[in-house]
Amino acid sequence: MAQAQAKTQRQTDRRAEILDAAERCFARAGFHRASMQDICGEAAMSPGNLYRYFPSKEALIAGICERNRADAVASFALVDEAPEFFEGLAGLARHHLVDRTDAEVGLCAEIMAESRRHPEIAKLYQGIENDIKERIAGMLRRAAGRGEIRADLDMDAAASVLMVLGDGMSWRRSVDPAFDPEKTLPLILNMVHSLLAKTNSDLPDRDGEKS
Repeated sequence: MAQAQAKTQRQTDRRAEILDAAERCFARAGFHRASMQDICGEAAMSPGNLYRYFPSKEALIAGICERNRADAVASFALVDEAPEFFEGLAGLARHHLVDRTDAEVGLCAEIMAESRRHPEIAKLYQGIENDIKERIAGMLRRAAGRGEIRADLDMDAAASVLMVLGDGMSWRRSVDPAFDPEKTLPLILNMVHSLLAKTNSDLPDRDGEKS
């Protein structure tokens, strides 16, 4: 049992190392110019060994996308667990829009661009995007249920707006070396607060009724 668990963990770790290597190669050279041989060299392993884990560049891209989705899902859960919704949302935004490396941001831009050209990647990317949107909308509905944000919003539309803002910041980082996400993030958060926060008419008056 212990040996089987150790073997599974080694395989998981090795997959992660290969995906890390692939991310560096794709971010540096793009999907089309980065070869499987390049990725083998970056991962310090033979082609035969790499192909046991990932038989193609498309499989590597799928692995990267799924790992990104898992990271996003985990970060959404932290918003629900935060003491205050907007505090948690600010931490989520910082994690995805500021703290990620230039290579990670550049890779996301590559995936978005490749989804316009490659039907299989487009299908994979759209599936993940739909899942992320549903999870964001669910996060907003739970916050509204706790009374932390407006309840009269179209949560699916609000989720789309949050995704547009995030995609826009990530794309700007990938194409504009002078862009400073640290300076931009507070403005983005102010916009989001204006969209989601309760208005005075949502607040109860002294008699417990909404004003």
